[in-house]
Parts: sequence; C-alpha cells; structure tokens
Amino acid sequence: MNRQKIILLVEDNPDDELLAIRALRKNNIENEIVVARDGVEALDFLFGRGEYSGRDLSNMPQIILLDLKLPKIDGLEVLRTIRNDERTRLLPVAVLTSSKEENDLVNSYSLGANSYIRKPVDFDQFCESVRQLGLYWLVLNEPPPGLKKP
Repeated sequence: MNRQKIILLVEDNPDDELLAIRALRKNNIENEIVVARDGVEALDFLFGRGEYSGRDLSNMPQIILLDLKLPKIDGLEVLRTIRNDERTRLLPVAVLTSSKEENDLVNSYSLGANSYIRKPVDFDQFCESVRQLGLYWLVLNEPPPGLKKP
C-alpha cells in the first residue's frame, strides 16, 4: 500500500498556520498536512490518544514542523516527549519558530531537533524556506528503515 507522507504542522497561530500551508501548496508539496494547534494535540496525534484514539500509528509523519511557543505544552516539552519515546524517537523534527532567543535554539538542538528555522517575516522568503525544507525532508532525505513508507 502506498500511503501519503504526512506533515505534522504544530502551530497555534492561525495566520502562521495558513501561511505555512499556503507556502507548502505554492511549492507543489501536496502531502497530507495534519495541524495540531497545541502541544497536547500534537502528542495525542503522535501517540493515538484523545481525538486521535484508534489512529493507525504505523503511518507516522515524514516531518514534524514544530513551533516552540505553544499553549498547554510548549514545543520544547513536545520535542522532549518525542525523543524519549521509542516509537517517535527517530522522527524528523524541524523547529519552525519566530523565536530569536539563543536559549531556544540551543535547547532545541540539545533535545534532538533535526533542524531549527526562524520564520521569515516576508512571504516570499518564507515560501523559499518551506520549498527547501520540503525538498530536503520529503524528497532527498533518506529516513531510518523503521520510518520508511511502503
């Protein structure tokens, strides 16, 4: 079975969510995009809890685009939880944030982020960042054997 590669977008700002989706679509990235609007919803999706109870956990995201400043559970705690669980430890996580705090950058990498991208303010720059992100993580990157899609 050839399943669609999922992008998990964890973003609480509706404007940034629309901007990210628009940038992905503008760059012909047609993957299924699952949006989680807080840290709890992101973890529920990944671990099949709450509204995602019964979800097929063998179909994990190809990439997680993770904002840091989230309600309920912040992005760093989401990242820590992802890396501490055997089922999600190897999932690629790209922090996509407007934070300019050096501490966020250092903590993200310390917790196992694969990439840290500051959201550009300009839409064209944002589209280019998303294009490169999609090209690398969805096309060029070779995932570990347990994460490969049939």
